[in-house]
Amino acid sequence: MVPGFEQYDVKVLLLLAKAIDGEKTDYFKWLAQNNYKELAAFCNMLQDDVEAEQWLTQNGHQWLGIVSHAIDGADGCNKSATCGTTPRQWLLHNMHPANLMFALACRGEERAVYWLKKQQLDILIILANSVSALRKKQELDTAFPYKMRF
Repeated sequence: MVPGFEQYDVKVLLLLAKAIDGEKTDYFKWLAQNNYKELAAFCNMLQDDVEAEQWLTQNGHQWLGIVSHAIDGADGCNKSATCGTTPRQWLLHNMHPANLMFALACRGEERAVYWLKKQQLDILIILANSVSALRKKQELDTAFPYKMRF
């Protein structure tokens, strides 16, 4: 099994949630400077940073890239997962179930949130709420032509 979010202290995951919430400068910088570069890169990858995905892959943290793709609902073969499996299937077969449930909770799936609550993984619910809020903001940004990225 590949270690996932369960390998991190709750306080570190809370800092990641704050970095995702947009309080990026202080919390993001702390993650990057205190041996959690992979979480800082994950934060950037959630915001469609291709270089962050490349860094994760090159530095042995491709599982975070796969989690990000699972959150996005990506299907099929990608650079992070083995061909023939979706990111969600890869998470299911290679990681603790909490990581898949986290990805599903980020997409607002109530059964996943319920499962995380039942397992007393409140920090992953907090983190999923942060990712969900970021995704909603991204969707709004693309809905308004004056905010489109070119």
